[in-house]
Amino acid sequence: MKKVVHTPEGVRDIYGNECQRKHFLQDKIHENILRFGYQDIETPTFEFFDVFGKEIGTTASKELYKFFDKEGNTLVLRPDFTPSIGRCAAKYFMEESLPVRLTYLGNTFTNTSNLQGKLKETTQMGVELIGDDSVMADAEMIHIAVSSLKAAGLSDFQISIGEIGFFKGICRELQLDEDTEAELRENISNKNYFGAEELLSDKNLSQKQVESILKITELFGSVEILSEAKELVHNAQSKCAIDRLMRLYELLQIYHDERYISFDLGLVSKYHYYTGIIFKGYTYGTGDAIVTGGRYDALLSYFGKNSASIGFVINVDGLMQAMASRKLLPDIYPLMTLITYEKGCESDAIRYAGELRSLSKNCELLQLDAEHDDTYFVEYAKKRPNTSVVKLSSKGIKELYNA
Repeated sequence: MKKVVHTPEGVRDIYGNECQRKHFLQDKIHENILRFGYQDIETPTFEFFDVFGKEIGTTASKELYKFFDKEGNTLVLRPDFTPSIGRCAAKYFMEESLPVRLTYLGNTFTNTSNLQGKLKETTQMGVELIGDDSVMADAEMIHIAVSSLKAAGLSDFQISIGEIGFFKGICRELQLDEDTEAELRENISNKNYFGAEELLSDKNLSQKQVESILKITELFGSVEILSEAKELVHNAQSKCAIDRLMRLYELLQIYHDERYISFDLGLVSKYHYYTGIIFKGYTYGTGDAIVTGGRYDALLSYFGKNSASIGFVINVDGLMQAMASRKLLPDIYPLMTLITYEKGCESDAIRYAGELRSLSKNCELLQLDAEHDDTYFVEYAKKRPNTSVVKLSSKGIKELYNA
């Protein structure tokens, strides 16, 4: 008995119509992104460990796939694209003074043991706008995310926007140290509000102060929530963050994107490199965000280039799952012609197939034999959508079945 070899936990094969659908979605999103002036970039699947190190504020070391090269350097499979793009931008666009617009497609790898059936390898498409610290850049980024989801065929979704500066301003107002801020951010990011409250209870804060910072977890909803949030804080950083969000919303109205926009001031990311707006996109059919992004104005400085930046990624697998659950994925079955041919007619079969392919038609060559006659191939074609059959013999070409 032959042994069946399975894939490791957290990865899967994609083939057939599902694979065609995935490529279709990727092409639609890519076409939309290119309309905004973004250029393609490819980065290596693995990088030096330092590119995703703790100082940069990316994925925790225990969640990385790590290995060694022959010189003993520690390498990792990329867990997310942003640090890789930052490294590239610092290397190839060091002297560029105008904004740099980059887009990418590839897989990321996260070695987490408690994923509850979620994928450890996921396909991401994203964009990065480097060298622009304006709120216009923020609006462009969110509009591209909205228009990309619409281009893929999705209509019911929400982009939830937060601002890490609002959270940081409150932490400074309460004089929390960096370690406490980081741990608090982790708790809030994981929706562990009891853990956040317990953490703050040991920091010589009054009950009113504890309640004020935990109040941010309740500040979500439509644009009206921004005015309420501004009244709750008394520091310049948090107020400036709200003012920027208000201006951002005005620009998104000009883009006609307001129906897709909500705000969540408790939105803080596990990626500590975010410095300004943070946003996530949600839809029906999946419990996870299908879009994640934000501003990371300090990240490129780790690679030697001081440059404001903002970007986002679309989780293609999550988008596929959401659209499949709602039957929004198109059936993609291209027209196909099966060219069956008798032994001895190989040259004619190759020439005929070449003629069809030169006309951008798809065809497949199959040889007739004792086990596979005309009837067999006709029945085979009937099981495949949009598939016709012709027979090529010494007598010429005969149509056997027209789908």
